[in-house]
Amino acid sequence: MKKIFLFMTVLGVFAATSHATFADPASDLKEFQAFFKKKFPTVPFDEYSNGLYVLPGFEVYKEQWTMYNEFPPFELGLAIGKKIWETPFKNGKAFAGCFKNGGKNIAQGYPYWDEASQKVRTAEMDLNDCLKKNGEPEFTDLDKDEAARVRLAELTAYFYSLSKGQRIKIDLSSSGAVKAYEEGKKFWWQRRGQLNFACANCHMDLAGKNLGGNQPLSAALGHTTAWPAQRLEWGRLETIHQRYKTCNSQIRAKPFKHGSEIYNNLQLYETYMSSGLPLTAPAMRN
Repeated sequence: MKKIFLFMTVLGVFAATSHATFADPASDLKEFQAFFKKKFPTVPFDEYSNGLYVLPGFEVYKEQWTMYNEFPPFELGLAIGKKIWETPFKNGKAFAGCFKNGGKNIAQGYPYWDEASQKVRTAEMDLNDCLKKNGEPEFTDLDKDEAARVRLAELTAYFYSLSKGQRIKIDLSSSGAVKAYEEGKKFWWQRRGQLNFACANCHMDLAGKNLGGNQPLSAALGHTTAWPAQRLEWGRLETIHQRYKTCNSQIRAKPFKHGSEIYNNLQLYETYMSSGLPLTAPAMRN
């Protein structure tokens, strides 16, 4: 890890990241996606949903990823999530009853702005609320209880699998949604931690680079399409907020709690930036 950060310093990535102040979310989206079209002109738009494996120079990783996907390691976790989803509650109801269309083909709209609570809502939040409404115990203490967090990730993975292939479409029509989006955008571009890094440093400036030590850097475009995902080093399905936490730790910044408002807003911003891409969750990631 120390060698990687030393190499980053030599490359000069601590120099200011170029970031224009965009007028509105739609303009941001256009500029954001145009950045990657220019950076990787040979990569088809939909391929960004498959992560770093489609980027030039990562052919070896793509071969390995293709082999893994012949018998995806996440299938066991997905099967557990399916069982949780389909098992009736004590009152005879099930998760499908809590969601429009029985939960099918709706995940492309997550996360979303909820006018009633004046907060961003994630799929994990709605799944937990479904448990609560039906008198079932929720998945709690997600920062300390790994087993509970992984079960929730597996359940969320199955929920997202019901919308696989659907194209991301986030509604930012309300002023509250735009405010939350702006908070997420601020977090994305803001430097933090002892290493003074922003999300954009790795996943825009250095996207498509392999800094050694098995540390390939993915493009920000398509980041959220595969989550919940199973990373090779974790060996289990995990939530995107757990990924945010590990990223913050790697730059030596104090992570926020799973399900925190700032991570919800960041997820809203990131997901909106991938508007139009098809969902691939759950998936394998390096």
